[in-house]
Amino acid sequence: MPKKSLRLEMLQRRSALSPREWTLLSRLVQQRFLASELFLSSGVLALYAPVRHEVDTAEVMGEALAAGKKILFPVVAAGELLFREITNRSDLVTGAFGIAEPGPGCPQRLPEEVDCFIVPGVAFDKSGRRIGYGKGYYDRTLHALEGMGRLVGFGFDFQLVEEIAGEPHDVALDLIITEGQILPVRSL
Repeated sequence: MPKKSLRLEMLQRRSALSPREWTLLSRLVQQRFLASELFLSSGVLALYAPVRHEVDTAEVMGEALAAGKKILFPVVAAGELLFREITNRSDLVTGAFGIAEPGPGCPQRLPEEVDCFIVPGVAFDKSGRRIGYGKGYYDRTLHALEGMGRLVGFGFDFQLVEEIAGEPHDVALDLIITEGQILPVRSL
């Protein structure tokens, strides 16, 4: 299926989730991650603020902050993602595209400092490829980290498809977590 059609189908399926379904499924995804060795061993996590029924990350943020881990969120700047550290929920403000992001007073961190990136997606395949919204922010920013065991996709079971046609600029994930499974794509 062409990326454009797959993107549209998955966005429609996500938006059809009731608030109760979205909350329940998001909680299951997050609990799988929180129980993983990757979460336990990561001192610096990069999360995202969910939009358009993406898997929520609030529980991961809360648990990580309580455990003394550093938490970063992306900020869109000049066509790429920058990552800034937050120390509590109130550090997040409404930013580009209406998405919550760290305020300008939050310190910027380099992607290389991050132990684990939690990456949203519209669709994922079993080879670690993902479809986002088509802007390429994550692909451009995380290209240098591909294959290093740091890139984790959060999605729902229905977002996992057999194969997505890849393009040279696409960045492959190392692990995909849904409410029903943890799919290791590469050795971590």
